[in-house]
Amino acid sequence: MVRRPRRNHAPAFKAKVALAAIKGEKTLAELAQQFDVHPNQITAWRAQLLEGATGVFGDPAPNDNTPAVDIKELHAKIGQLTLERDFLSDALGKAGVPSAKR
Repeated sequence: MVRRPRRNHAPAFKAKVALAAIKGEKTLAELAQQFDVHPNQITAWRAQLLEGATGVFGDPAPNDNTPAVDIKELHAKIGQLTLERDFLSDALGKAGVPSAKR
């Protein structure tokens, strides 16, 4: 059995195949042969299309991946770390450690 290299399909091609699968004019086997992809891949693309179709007519799904960032809290933390670094740098310098300051 010869393995062919991994193929990356364009989104337009995926949409075309998924729409053909939704139409139901041909079986999955016929579509797989016509478009030269595995029937399981057609089923997955069809499911993705049906799942994402609600975003076309309604509000898009909110991105929950972006965490809420509090800028004031981050600036306060930066200030605190700067003070600690300066204090420790001065303390090591007074203790006679030559590599304390860079």
